[in-house]
Amino acid sequence: MPHRPHLAQLRRLLLLPCSSVPVPVPARRLSSPRAMASSSVSAAAAAAQAGGAVAAAEYEDVMGRLSSLITQKVRAHSGNRGNQWDLMAHYLQILELEEPIARMKVIHVAGTKGKGSTCTFTEAILRSCGFSTGLFTSPHLMDVRERFRLNGVDISEEKFLKYFWWCWNKLKEKTDDDIPMPTYFRFLALLAFKIFSAEQVDVAVLEVGLGGKFDATNVVEAPVVCGIASLGYDHMEILGNTLGEIAGEKAGIFKKGVPAYTAPQPEEAMIALKQRASELGVSLQVAHPLEPHQLKDQHLGLRGEHQYVNAGLAVALASTWLEKQGHVERIPLNRTDPLPDQFISGLSNASLQGRAQIITDSQVNSGEEDKDCSLVFYLDGAHSPESMEICARWFSHVTKEDRTVPSSMILLFNCMSVRDPMRLLPHLLDTSTQNGVHFDMALFVPNQSQYNKLGTNSSAPAEPEQIDLSWQLSLQRVWQKLLHGDKGMNNTNSSENSLVFESLPLAMEWLRTNARQNRSTSFQVLVTGSLHLVGDVLRLVKK
Repeated sequence: MPHRPHLAQLRRLLLLPCSSVPVPVPARRLSSPRAMASSSVSAAAAAAQAGGAVAAAEYEDVMGRLSSLITQKVRAHSGNRGNQWDLMAHYLQILELEEPIARMKVIHVAGTKGKGSTCTFTEAILRSCGFSTGLFTSPHLMDVRERFRLNGVDISEEKFLKYFWWCWNKLKEKTDDDIPMPTYFRFLALLAFKIFSAEQVDVAVLEVGLGGKFDATNVVEAPVVCGIASLGYDHMEILGNTLGEIAGEKAGIFKKGVPAYTAPQPEEAMIALKQRASELGVSLQVAHPLEPHQLKDQHLGLRGEHQYVNAGLAVALASTWLEKQGHVERIPLNRTDPLPDQFISGLSNASLQGRAQIITDSQVNSGEEDKDCSLVFYLDGAHSPESMEICARWFSHVTKEDRTVPSSMILLFNCMSVRDPMRLLPHLLDTSTQNGVHFDMALFVPNQSQYNKLGTNSSAPAEPEQIDLSWQLSLQRVWQKLLHGDKGMNNTNSSENSLVFESLPLAMEWLRTNARQNRSTSFQVLVTGSLHLVGDVLRLVKK
């Protein structure tokens, strides 16, 4: 294993105290059988603890190496050699993945919103039908292993480390100045191909990371079927400023002769998709949203009305995959009758964190002293104008019943600086207001992830002067303007309805303190704007 590099302050090496503190050795004496047994158990426990420290250190090492692949240039930067598409062919050769990928039975999904949910539904259906599955999605919320699911479960740490080192060492040996190491997402995509081929899954469901045409997952030349989830405005600095341009990039995953499905789209986007499909001779069909009666009184595993759109696309993709593999008897007879039981089982048991997820804060809501307190987080990683509206409608719907008791509606928000808050916050605020939700307070925080790229045990800088809050302050000004017009932009005393915190833990402590001091009030916190923020909140709540 290569020498461990410095982690450039992105990580703290996780070492348990037992790994460095010597254990006193008692004087030798005769032991009873019970004492000997106890000694054996203690020795085994000590060995396990030491082994845990070594494993934790190795995992931190791997996280540091992955972090080193995160480019400091924006994704659209043309001068970033690591992002040049033609390098992918070299990486595949180095890792000997061309043939394994060609044999893989792939379902490939692009889109602006809902592509992760669509992939999750699709994988769950086919796993319910008895097939071994691989699922590659992004981003992760708490641990990078979430991106790689085998048969519905995050890859084990042991397997992850094995395949990581296999890819890392081969690439390190063969890359140089002309062929640099792949950038972060491309390495993860290559790792996914290695994992799924080595594990010999029956089907690999791949979510596009960004765009389509030049995405790392698009090295698959002959997928079984392709899908386009709902399209909207996102990553416009890379994909284009119109829905037509964005749709054209997403349609880059279409392959000649490979059937494709799309969720219902705006007319401008549909025209671009049809044009690209026509050029390639692709049979492009619209997958209609699922109807509730098709589930035979079951509920979708992923909540929200919009998930019926994603589920409809997933049913079409899974059905086509089954048909192409010779399992016609398993697919639905038509698109109106109730689905086969295996489809319903998959759809109802699908799970994906951070999408319309509700979690109670156990620190506030447990224990005798806090029995009357209530702090509930409503998590949704919406980060486009359209998904903001969907998120607001979901939050309004699920909190409606709780409005009979005194409630405090709070927004916890952050978004990437490449996104325009004037395209996000108005959609969120207007839709919430139209559905009867009025936020009492908005909290703006930096993501923990900006200090801790991959979600381990590192924490945000302790010194306030190290933290740049200019973006969060600009978000607050936008919020104030939406509430109060131009005079709100210059309102220096905005603490009545919005606050900026130096870190997420400080905001969480503020929420918990208020919940404990106001026991008769139910604190309902909508966390949105960034999947990274959602993951950071999950990590803190579950710690």
